[in-house]
Amino acid sequence: MSLAADMTLDEMRLALAPEIALAAMFDGWSDAALEAAAHIAGIDADVARLAFPGGAMDQIDAWVASVDTAMMAEFADGRLATMPIRERIRSLVWFRLEAIAGLEESLSRAMAIQTMPQNVAAAFRQGWSSADRMWRLAGDTATDYNHYTKRAILAGIYGATLAVWKDDTSEDKAQTRAFLDRRIEGVMKFEKAKARFLGGPGGSGREHFDVARFLGRLRYPQR
Repeated sequence: MSLAADMTLDEMRLALAPEIALAAMFDGWSDAALEAAAHIAGIDADVARLAFPGGAMDQIDAWVASVDTAMMAEFADGRLATMPIRERIRSLVWFRLEAIAGLEESLSRAMAIQTMPQNVAAAFRQGWSSADRMWRLAGDTATDYNHYTKRAILAGIYGATLAVWKDDTSEDKAQTRAFLDRRIEGVMKFEKAKARFLGGPGGSGREHFDVARFLGRLRYPQR
């Protein structure tokens, strides 16, 4: 009996995603990468294609989901609760980077596909979903305006850090570590200052704070 016979399509997506990502270093996010991954896993390529009807973006989405799954398993022991909030976020982001270590070329190719106009909305959903999982693991229970700002800001930080990490040739990714620390420190200052923007009578300060502009500075910051 083949391995695929015991798998749902969702399980197959997660099982194949890391191998597709590895093959994408050479073949890009393509049918060739999917075939290579299926061959290694002992799954018929035609069956594997059923798990990725959306092509490259489905493959990338499965890769992101596989990292989400690994992250949630890694921190399921609750140890994050003993850390300061900035260290929780730093640990979660850094785990995700280490989970794809050596796949910088695959990441670069994935980001090129994600930024195509037809894929931007899907890429945003991927980033938002990962940010949501990070905040939940970090213990965030906000359901108000903060719920959305925290996730949007973290998605921006994570995306910017990925962009630095994929091109970072410094020893032990020191440049990326410093970059991430600066971004997190900026968020901590932002959280302290937010009350001044949103704390006016009736929350009127919100009208004077441009979230889109702030996120843009996070996404394309000065190094």
